[in-house]
Amino acid sequence: MIEFSAAKGPRLTLDSGSVLDIGACIVGGENLAPGRAIPDDGDPRIDHSLEGFLFTCGPDHLRHPEPIEGDAAGRKYPLHGAFSAHPATILSNTGENGDAECHAVVDVRMTEGGPARLERRWFIDGKTGEVQLDDRIVNTGDAPFPPMLMYHMNIGARLFDGDVRLSGVMLEGGGFPWTFGKDPGGVFCVPAEGPEWAELVLGPMASLGGLSLRVAFRTDTLPFLQIWRNQAAPAHVLGIEPCSHRFVGRAELGRSGELTEIAPGESRSYGLRFSFV
Repeated sequence: MIEFSAAKGPRLTLDSGSVLDIGACIVGGENLAPGRAIPDDGDPRIDHSLEGFLFTCGPDHLRHPEPIEGDAAGRKYPLHGAFSAHPATILSNTGENGDAECHAVVDVRMTEGGPARLERRWFIDGKTGEVQLDDRIVNTGDAPFPPMLMYHMNIGARLFDGDVRLSGVMLEGGGFPWTFGKDPGGVFCVPAEGPEWAELVLGPMASLGGLSLRVAFRTDTLPFLQIWRNQAAPAHVLGIEPCSHRFVGRAELGRSGELTEIAPGESRSYGLRFSFV
């Protein structure tokens, strides 16, 4: 794990052993990561990643396993795609003028065998405390593939009380309490809204001195927002999940032309920002 922080903002740990995702996210002495308060999906790659504050899903699949079409051996895309457990190569990790910046590349072997590369840049603005993530998925193979990506931001719901709400223009009525739906939890996925960037706010959290988590993400390549919560013991977690594709199966996405491909040498870029305000 790499300790990563700036003059202002959260203290993060970046997991160089798994896509340089975020493990701990510490604000005011509290770690927002859920730890073991997560559902056990039986996949150690994902259980490890789910424990942290942010993990990256893709680049070849989102959500739960689905068969690889036409695969003679009957193989499936793994839970949340191939990214997890791929190590990152750190290119630079610097701190200047109170800011923090880390560049890395992650070479990925996808489920069907082809290669891809994630070029990743983390930055924390030391003046505002905003954390910025800029990603680029590059097709380094010799065949086209449809890239898919989702950021799972998992927050330990032990930190919430009854006043914590989700707020955003994409949500029904502009927002509602974090305990949406029926207990012990559920999931929904909506168009993200916003011409360039969409924004969602979770809070205020008394456990963080009244701060709220503000999340923004690019809508050109992350046009959907998925939210889930699970309070079925021992799970106690809420997830904020900007994503590239709506919540339907691969076959339907294919029929509707939503699995758009990138050719060898081509790339697709994604962006996420978050801060505590």
